[in-house]
Amino acid sequence: MTQGKNDPEDSPAPGQGAPAGDVYDWYQRGIGLLKDGSPAAAAALLERAAEAEPDSRSIREALARAQFNSRQYELAARTFRWIVDANPAEDYAYFGLGLALWRTGDMEAAQEPLAIAAAMRPDERHYVSALRSVRATLRARRQA
Repeated sequence: MTQGKNDPEDSPAPGQGAPAGDVYDWYQRGIGLLKDGSPAAAAALLERAAEAEPDSRSIREALARAQFNSRQYELAARTFRWIVDANPAEDYAYFGLGLALWRTGDMEAAQEPLAIAAAMRPDERHYVSALRSVRATLRARRQA
């Protein structure tokens, strides 16, 4: 996951009404904003989409990525956890949950979802690397 610049212009102006288009348009625009480095704006738009289609895992995953990339780690963890609860086979959601928990400073909680992601997809080096980093940090803290 890559964090965006999170400039003030990334966010919609207060009091603006619903965005134009339908839920699919909001999703597509949100993905575009995320790719263009405007994660806060993407998160705002994708939050609208998630409210309109609360059971859509693809919208929730994009929302979680946007929240993470705009440094809204607790919200990202909550959204990734929703995905994991809805579909425990989503290795990327476990990975995202672990990273979000790591960024909140909760290394103990981050360890389990990262371990699950790495067990599900041992071929994904970034999953394994994140798990090793968290475990190394926990070991260092215990030895200090």
